[in-house]
Amino acid sequence: MTAGRLLSVLLLLQSRGRVSARALAGELGVSVRTAYRDLARLQAAGVPLYAEPGPGGGYRLVGGYRTRLTGMSEGEARALFFAGLPGPAADLGLSAEVTAARLKLLASLPAGLREEATRTAAVFHLDAPGWYREAEPAPYLPLFVDAVLTRHAVDVRYRRWRAPQEVRRRLRPHGLVLKAGVWYLVAASEHRIATYRVAQVLDAALSDERFDRPAGFDLAAYWTAYLDDFRARRHTGTATIRLSPRGRRRLADNVPAEVVRAVECTAAAVGDDGWVEAVIPTESTEHACGELLRLGVDVEVVAPPELRRAMAATVETLAGVYGSAGVGPPVR
Repeated sequence: MTAGRLLSVLLLLQSRGRVSARALAGELGVSVRTAYRDLARLQAAGVPLYAEPGPGGGYRLVGGYRTRLTGMSEGEARALFFAGLPGPAADLGLSAEVTAARLKLLASLPAGLREEATRTAAVFHLDAPGWYREAEPAPYLPLFVDAVLTRHAVDVRYRRWRAPQEVRRRLRPHGLVLKAGVWYLVAASEHRIATYRVAQVLDAALSDERFDRPAGFDLAAYWTAYLDDFRARRHTGTATIRLSPRGRRRLADNVPAEVVRAVECTAAAVGDDGWVEAVIPTESTEHACGELLRLGVDVEVVAPPELRRAMAATVETLAGVYGSAGVGPPVR
């Protein structure tokens, strides 16, 4: 049972007047039985609900009952979308608004729902960044929030990976995406819509130019397509490897999820000692070498020859470094 879903039921009843349990279930993506339990929970919390039987019946609020979010500012209304995301809200400069919006939202709820919302908030916490990495400083993130909401173009100086590394662009922001603790700006330049890592923005200033986003633009759909295209462009080759049982267990902590899935789909036993042979996607010889070396003696590259040679050359260099220190080469 979630307080968020109960609030959704209450607002649906308030906006539509009369709603059947089946319609509520379809709207919220739950079973009809769950919808009935939600309605009963609202009644138990003191919300005056009346059930009208018959084919055209349903549930409605008695006597024009309404819940109101009183005194909420525009910024606080925006901040409601981040009420469960304290870290990202702070990044966006909305920390104070989130706190105020949450208090006003709780104050507007019946006592039963208010207690449930408080209990729920006490046992869930979202920490977006991944392990072993510091949060990226993104000082221009609040400026991009303003640009997205007011539809102002932004002049930026941006550091990218390929030459020339520093470029200047006029961007028309379409949206912001938080991925694994990293903020990305989706924006249109003169030629196309592209994705920019906010931490790579060196300078930014709002321009006087106003713009309209394309009518059919869908940020979530764009991001899904962008990720699919990124994976397709990233992994352009394959490699055949052999893994020990321990190597398979260590995979998820050392290589991308695409590699782990490829091993699970293609792994075939190559002996009685638990070693398997599998085909994995690769980005480049250098990149694959770096990833696979993390597995140490628990992996062997079978093909392609250039990757096998790169692995051998690196291991030979390491053996020379440690051997020259008087400890001898590693024993396999």
